[in-house]
Amino acid sequence: MKSLIVAEIAEIPAESSFARRTLFKGGSVAAVAALTTVALTGRAAATSGVFQHGVASGDPLPTAVILWTRVTVAEDATPGSGLGEATPVRWEIATDPDFGTLAATGTVTASTGTDHTVKVDATGLTPGQDYYYRFTACGQTSPVGRTRTAPAPDSDVDRLRLGLVSCANWEAGWFGSYRHLAARTDLDAIVHLGDYIYEYARGKYTGRNGAVRGHDPVNEIVSLSDYRTRHGQYKTDPDLMALHATVPFICTWDDHESADNSWRDGAENHDPATEGPWADRKAASARAYLEWMPVRATRNDGQVQIYRRLRFGTLAELSMLDLRSYRDEEAGPVAGWRHADDPSRTLTGRTQMEWLTAGLTSSPARWKLIGNSVMVAPLVFPPLESATTEAITTALGIPQGGITVNGDQWDGYTADRRTLFDAISHNQVRDVVFLTGDIHTSWASDLPVNPANYPAGPTVGVEFVIPSVTSSSVGDTLKMPPRTASIPAEEAIKAANHHLRYVELDSHGFGVLDVTAGQTQMDWFYVLDVTDPGTGVRHGMSFAVPAGGRIEQRATPTS
Repeated sequence: MKSLIVAEIAEIPAESSFARRTLFKGGSVAAVAALTTVALTGRAAATSGVFQHGVASGDPLPTAVILWTRVTVAEDATPGSGLGEATPVRWEIATDPDFGTLAATGTVTASTGTDHTVKVDATGLTPGQDYYYRFTACGQTSPVGRTRTAPAPDSDVDRLRLGLVSCANWEAGWFGSYRHLAARTDLDAIVHLGDYIYEYARGKYTGRNGAVRGHDPVNEIVSLSDYRTRHGQYKTDPDLMALHATVPFICTWDDHESADNSWRDGAENHDPATEGPWADRKAASARAYLEWMPVRATRNDGQVQIYRRLRFGTLAELSMLDLRSYRDEEAGPVAGWRHADDPSRTLTGRTQMEWLTAGLTSSPARWKLIGNSVMVAPLVFPPLESATTEAITTALGIPQGGITVNGDQWDGYTADRRTLFDAISHNQVRDVVFLTGDIHTSWASDLPVNPANYPAGPTVGVEFVIPSVTSSSVGDTLKMPPRTASIPAEEAIKAANHHLRYVELDSHGFGVLDVTAGQTQMDWFYVLDVTDPGTGVRHGMSFAVPAGGRIEQRATPTS
């Protein structure tokens, strides 16, 4: 029995009619200017008052969207404290930033049971419509957020444009990527591919030159209170707050939302002897995540389920995966050679794989997008010069000497990958695009059925891998000037993997995915310096895949 994990809400009928997207349509000049200022500066963060953690929206459906905030009802009622009285919170969503035309409204109660977070599934909305939302509690009104519903499932959509991010380590740098995404006015949603927070103790996992800012709490997060505190800290970042207030998020978790290299029954960074049962820690991390993130989750046989599917008219369908909750333990470097092909080992779990393949083979959408937290493209690493090998080992988890798999990725679960690729190939599913984070570097790849036969043999789609927002790259680990020592490693990787069309091991940043009927293009953007809170940004590379085709390099980003 599945039940939606959202607050019960009261609704009033939507009063606006469907119209194609027009940015800031019907808004007042003052309200639009305020939103634009937040997006451009990223410095509108609340540091006191009731709404210290901003507002957010997520998981847009044609007639519904998740709305989120957190209320600080007293000075000592901080995230994870367990303090503070239960408080009524009014929410409103409207078609104009002056809230003259309300589409829905209601009241919910914020309490210690949800760490005083508020999460509402606002329904009865119009497809493909810009909306504005706000909350009121304790005599104060929150900042205004902007969101947008998805188009109707059968609608003819000209374009979908998504911002893509992953791997944002608070201690490794400032979140400039979020600020630059917030400054854009052309995005329909942000897809966050995991590692929204990091679990380490203060100073245990930093950046190229140490910690830029310190984690709270100071210890490694293990308890529910710890995870709530850490989520609360990240939500105070002004650039993240600005982005959340500007566009809806579509998120999945990877490992660091719980613990490094997590799997079904444990994690590499978890010691039951000193940190208690893994089941308790995992439950605490999942509860805090669902409280603090604008994610529409369900429960299936008592277990939280976050893999889900979102449609954007007939143009695209996005399947968001959960590749941590059901997987078997990663095989070690030696055992990995023997067990990677074992059909009894799984990355997705049987139920999720059946859900994924059934959705891909039956989807009526032109483009089948897959939000995928770990790399699916096959990798072979030849022996490399020792310093480079050590850097790749540290950043990507690959043993020295060169091997054919990274056990944390789909390479460590090749039976699952074969099942997925066979379903795509045998059913002649076209236009499949994997969108991936996790490894703090940038990649573009065709996905061959048999890498040894590439480029002559068939392919099942493409993969675009985005860099980290701040978490250490290979270049950071080498501690060499960017675009020096990493370049020979990139060339060696591509030489051994002809299906890899782009590899960039140094830079931090984000991706922008532009989807039209004729092609899907990924533009990589790189921030100049994650240690500078005002860092600039540059265009790095663009690759596109035409409908029915393979990856092609493009000179300029889409406009």
